Amino acid sequence: MKVSISWLQTYVDIQMDIDPLAQALTMAGLEVDAVYDRYAYLHSVIVGRIAAVAPHPNADKLRLCQVDTGDRQYQVVCGAPNAAKGMLAPLALPGTELVDGTLLKTGKIRGETSEGMLCSEKEIGLGDDVAGLMALDEKLTPGSPLNRALGLSDMVLEIDLTPNRPDCLSIIGIAREVAAIQGTGFNLPTIDLPEGVEDIQKYTSVTIDAPDHCPRYAARLIADIQVKPSPFWLQDRLLSVGLRPINNLVDVTNFVMMETGQPLHAFDFDRLAEHRIVVRTAAEGEKFTTLDEKERIMTADTLMICDGEKPVAIGGVMGGMNSEIAPDTTRVLIEGAYFNPISVRGTAKRLGLNTDASHRFERGVDPHNTMTAIDRAAALMVETGGGRLISGAVDVQVDPPQPAVIDLSVSATNRTLGIDLMPEQMAELLVGIGFEATRMDNDTLRVAAPSFRVDVSRPQDLMEEVARRWGYDKIPTTFTAIPAEAAVAPKPLVQRQRIRERLAGLGFSEVVNYSFIHEKSCDRLGLAESDVRRKVVNILNPLTEDQAVLRTSLIPGLLETMQRNISRQSKTLKLFEIGKTFISKGAEVLPDEHDLLAALWTGDRFISGWFDKPAACDFYDLKGGLESLMENLQVSDLRFTRLPGGHHPYIRPGMGADIRIDDQPVGTIGEIDPPVLSTYGLKQTTFVFELDLMQLIDHIPDVVYAQPLPRFPSTSRDATLIVGQELEADTILSEVRKLDQPLVEDVQLFDVFQGKPVPENAKSISFRIIYRSSEKTLEDDTINQLHKEITQSLVQKFNADLPL
Repeated sequence: MKVSISWLQTYVDIQMDIDPLAQALTMAGLEVDAVYDRYAYLHSVIVGRIAAVAPHPNADKLRLCQVDTGDRQYQVVCGAPNAAKGMLAPLALPGTELVDGTLLKTGKIRGETSEGMLCSEKEIGLGDDVAGLMALDEKLTPGSPLNRALGLSDMVLEIDLTPNRPDCLSIIGIAREVAAIQGTGFNLPTIDLPEGVEDIQKYTSVTIDAPDHCPRYAARLIADIQVKPSPFWLQDRLLSVGLRPINNLVDVTNFVMMETGQPLHAFDFDRLAEHRIVVRTAAEGEKFTTLDEKERIMTADTLMICDGEKPVAIGGVMGGMNSEIAPDTTRVLIEGAYFNPISVRGTAKRLGLNTDASHRFERGVDPHNTMTAIDRAAALMVETGGGRLISGAVDVQVDPPQPAVIDLSVSATNRTLGIDLMPEQMAELLVGIGFEATRMDNDTLRVAAPSFRVDVSRPQDLMEEVARRWGYDKIPTTFTAIPAEAAVAPKPLVQRQRIRERLAGLGFSEVVNYSFIHEKSCDRLGLAESDVRRKVVNILNPLTEDQAVLRTSLIPGLLETMQRNISRQSKTLKLFEIGKTFISKGAEVLPDEHDLLAALWTGDRFISGWFDKPAACDFYDLKGGLESLMENLQVSDLRFTRLPGGHHPYIRPGMGADIRIDDQPVGTIGEIDPPVLSTYGLKQTTFVFELDLMQLIDHIPDVVYAQPLPRFPSTSRDATLIVGQELEADTILSEVRKLDQPLVEDVQLFDVFQGKPVPENAKSISFRIIYRSSEKTLEDDTINQLHKEITQSLVQKFNADLPL
């Protein structure tokens, strides 16, 4: 929004310098982005005295003028009839940009050098006269910049308005704010409507068939008017805010829009079929040619302004070619309306049309200022174009919006803003910008918003008004109390980070996948119909079909990541992910959320090099990685047991295990079943584990006790038991640990064998027990006796045999 100070001063007496004014407006919520003098271009236009005039040797209508500027003379080719020796006139030097956009350069005209341009009033934007040179006062000094010599200065403010301040999309709106800042009054323009003739009801009518899109539509009619260029004052006002003058009728509608914030439109009345207006929505696919000469296709919710036969404008956006003002127009219908902001915004965005009118309508104009703006335009059109005002006006209203009445709590406002104002002070601040405030009790103000403040509808809006009127810079700055001691991070947060660091140290890379997966992911994993993981949460508006449901497992995301990497020839992958899964509890209930940890290993065991041959990873590589993680986290009693029922949906039969801690199941590990891999377009052998992260964190000890380094040597003994095939080796190792013998430091499995000479349906399990004392070096007799006792205990416990 551009605001010319000279225009602004017609409504408010500005008592502040430009910089303090810009700062005050910014602190009032109207951010001033730039301040400039619109006459700054005249700095390169100087006062010149014509020292000599001679005929142009190659042109009858041109002359050569020698122009003295005090320090030198310039030769200028000039065609003005009033150029005479001794005359003072404006001289535009090379580099000057004229008001029509022309950039002056030194050049030759009919073979003679011209070092500038002697200017008329119109060429430098200081009047309408274009017939001859602008004659300057003889008292002026040659060589002086013209803006300084004539005392020309008009500062312009460029204000960046927030969308909730449509009232300030007008000069009057800004004047109201300036008056409130200064504590002075401001003046609304006086509207002197000429006496009308006849009655408008005999000529036209308005019918609103779409009141939800247009609650109010009004019009006035002027006859016998003349279309011509606007007077200089009107053109100058428009130029000061960056608008291009067109003709007196169009310029008046633009002037009133900038002055009041109410967009208007002028129709050629004689081009309106049946001389009437119908406000309706378009037919689906209806075509309409707008003023920019483009044919546009309408949708059924587009508001159209029509005459008795056809559309003539898109409501609130742009008029049509079929009713625009023409040079021969003699009767004008002035339209003013209040359009639904949502309707206008939707139409403007859909058609890609952003006009000054739509910019204001889609933010909300004053629904009760329509007739005032129309009357102002009618008076100015009669003033600038003559004609007769037809008496009366058409004003159709279908429940236009009413200003809000809000009860404002003084204490709540003070508490929210961190200030301490009395009710009287708040009321005074609000009254200063057009609100009505009545004190109801010691803590309540009943505030009626003015009709131009369409953005105010709740107490928080009034609190914002109090804050900016009081001054944002006056609100004391406070800081959140921060204790000196550091806060202790929650255990889950700390342990998550530890897990990430440990897995990264083991060579795994963390991935972060979308929580949305394909709706067929459960089928691809081969989950049973009764599996709880089939209770997915459907996305109402998925981005793609691959992201239609919330995940119930991290495995699909890891397999999709694997597929993308392998397709790019990255075939050895060690990945992990920590994330949430979601189990539906019904459409109207929030889902259960579970934090899981999952990892994937595929490809080679090591990065191949000259020192080692490539070797594919296997189940025990991933199992060893998980064991290393648990050991580093100080998690004890980790066990891998047979899967419940002997199988798992996506694990290859015989190649998986249940993960248990303290004999509680926390997850699953194993090789992905090849049919599952094929559903993701994969063939490469892959191993994964997935476990409940929160259960794992619960088993991580809060305190880790240090132990001294061993001072005495260890010794070991091996044992071999022949047991049934169904007995898991880990069961035997766990039993050794449960004996809680103080001299037993560790137990390790080193061999499992089936076949002759071991009996059928049996297997040989060999393990090593490591013994150590923290107090002395152990003797062989002591260890042999203890090892024999442990072995006999295991034989009895598992009904085992010793090898012959």
